[in-house]
Amino acid sequence: MNKSSPVVGIVGSRGAFGRWLTRFFREQMALEVLGRDPAGDLALSESELIERCDVLVFSAPIRQTPALIERYVEIANGRECDQLWLDVTSIKREPVAAMLTSQAEVVGLHPMCAPPQSPTLRGRVMVVCEARLNDWRGFVERLLSSLEAQCVRAGPEQHDQRMALVQAMVHAVHLAQAAVLRDCAPAISGPEDVMPFRSVSFELDMTVATRVLSGNPAIYEDIQFGNPAVLPVLDKLLASLTTLRDCVQASDEPARERFRTAFFDSGRAFFGEPALREGNHGFERLGYLLADLADERVLDIHLIDDQPGSLRTLLVMMEAHGVNLRSIHSSRTPNGEVHFRIGCDDSTDAQLLITIAGEIERAGIGRSVK
Repeated sequence: MNKSSPVVGIVGSRGAFGRWLTRFFREQMALEVLGRDPAGDLALSESELIERCDVLVFSAPIRQTPALIERYVEIANGRECDQLWLDVTSIKREPVAAMLTSQAEVVGLHPMCAPPQSPTLRGRVMVVCEARLNDWRGFVERLLSSLEAQCVRAGPEQHDQRMALVQAMVHAVHLAQAAVLRDCAPAISGPEDVMPFRSVSFELDMTVATRVLSGNPAIYEDIQFGNPAVLPVLDKLLASLTTLRDCVQASDEPARERFRTAFFDSGRAFFGEPALREGNHGFERLGYLLADLADERVLDIHLIDDQPGSLRTLLVMMEAHGVNLRSIHSSRTPNGEVHFRIGCDDSTDAQLLITIAGEIERAGIGRSVK
């Protein structure tokens, strides 16, 4: 066994995160990766996977993971004593407890995102539940460094308590919002009837709601049903909404006072002035971004030559046509390309932007996205 270059086995290699992990270990860490998926990839038996791998990563549906780990513990029967076992499920108490019944070293991981298009988790948060780690510590540190995530350390119990708030409560609120909109039909024919009246808050909430609704229902279901810490949080959420409803229903001055005390006074005291100030600033920034993204006169360009001065060359070409800019936003695509979204004054002729995009492409400076 070579802990600096181990063979990695992915249990659940055909699932979305299993596929992402397979690419990550191969491309970012240059490791040999083997896989087995209970849903269909059965080229290797469970016993063969245990025998041939140094690191096992369990990437299966939440509700199946504890039993799956228990099966591997039984099949391994002590052969895993020099191995490292990891899991990437959204709930940690039961999977980590199951892995600890093995003789392997154990770390629970929870990337706080769906499998990204990017090659690493840069900019994302990942919770790390270090349960039993000795000889594999160096490899785990290299793994975390290669993932480039913002790592937060926690125990399994603390993780699940936090997920009841960070995931389950947030998903519940947005699923409920979407359900309320649905139940308002036929007064509204659909979201398109409401979006023209949007505020920044509504647009952000609908973005999250549609993101949840477009995901895999089984994942969101298990996040709600599989974590014992969720039900008390849902009870508190329901109690808060009931208090709000009762205040509005009473609609007298004492009810308004209860509303201010129950929500604003206590809420402000809990968050504190610095957090309120920072959150308000962040909201304003998101509002500016949404306003810029709503610009109709835009030029979307991938810079081909990612070198200092490349943007200046592009802007000089726009200046030559007398185009007045309103905003510039830059980012990198999952493939590493530099993307600029340039908003222009409303008076800018749309055909002129098409002409400029063509000139940019012919000059070899960039490639128009549209």
